[in-house]
This record gives sequence, C-alpha cells and structure tokens, in this order.
Amino acid sequence: MDLETTDHATIEAALVTDKGTMVVTFFPEQAPKHVASFLKLAQDGFYDGVAVHRIVRNFMIQTGCPNSKQGATGIPGTGGPGYRLEAEFNDISHTRGILSMARSQDPDSAGSQFFVMHGEHAQHLDGAYTVFGKVEEGLDVLDEIASIDCEFGPGGEKSVPTERVEIKNVELRERQQRGDAAADGDSESAPGDEKGAEAGDE
Repeated sequence: MDLETTDHATIEAALVTDKGTMVVTFFPEQAPKHVASFLKLAQDGFYDGVAVHRIVRNFMIQTGCPNSKQGATGIPGTGGPGYRLEAEFNDISHTRGILSMARSQDPDSAGSQFFVMHGEHAQHLDGAYTVFGKVEEGLDVLDEIASIDCEFGPGGEKSVPTERVEIKNVELRERQQRGDAAADGDSESAPGDEKGAEAGDE
C-alpha cells in the first residue's frame, strides 16, 4: 500500500494480538500528522512485537513502546521512534474504543506510544491528548486485555500487567464499510485515571 498516494481515511489497520484482533480506523482530518506517523510505523513493522505495557481497567490500555519488545534493554514506557510530533488536539471525545497518543508533560512530545480507551468517557483527556483513531471491531479483545491482573509499578500505579500481551503485527488494508454499532526525558503516557499527566522517563 502506497501511503503517499492513498487517502488515509480509506485505510484500516488490524492490530493482531495474543488475545485476538482489534480493527481500527483513523481521523486524518483531525490529526493528519499522527495518523500518517502511525501508518508509516505500522507499515515498517515498528509495532511488531511490542507489548501492552500499561493497563488501567475501566480507563485505558497503553502500548507502542519499542522498549517493551522481547530482548529490549530500555524501560517499557520510555521509548519512541526517534522523533516527536506536534500536538493535534481536536474535539473528538475520549470514549470507549478511542485511540489517542501518549505523551510526556510536553504537549508536543508524542511519538509511537498510544492508548486505547477502555472506560466510557475520560473527560479530563479531551482536548489535552491527540485522538487519531477508534476501534471498529474487537472491543471484546480490548475488554479481555483490560481484564488482565496488574501489579504496582515504580510510580505507585497498579498498571503493570502480570501477563504479557503482544501486538504480533499490524495489517494495513482498505477500510471496510460498517454500520455505526462499533464505535528520553519524560515518559510518553496517558495521564492517571483521576489526575493529570504523570511524569516518567523516556
């Protein structure tokens, strides 16, 4: 697929995980740079083998860090693609199934890490994190991943999964027609469930 000549609104991505597949579509009008970056990284195989390294049930699951791959030496949640994206905040709400970009406290620090909303609506994220896509199929897979037991991490958040779940690969393909039933510095992160962005290490 030629990403340079293909309308990104006509593309969908199948995130193939250990628990099943989530199919996502994108919002290139609202977040063109973020969508283009995600698609390029996916096509290049950047996301193959990354783990879901942060899970907060009824809030979100986070993935996309290269340091979460088997054999990586960095701390999961602190890696990126080697570049940062300027924020493209928009008016799409952070509701269940939405994909949004993780970042540090600097609004213009998103890279490869993203989170998928599990809760019904996290209003405190709206307009503060860049929404760029949504899950069209596989919300049951999201639920299964979000139900994994977690341990407390170094920051005191109970969000470190006790079971490894990987994105095996991301398959880009032509978007299917569907009904409306589906809907090095600071770490890149979604904020805490009840508070603002939390700092960490990249």
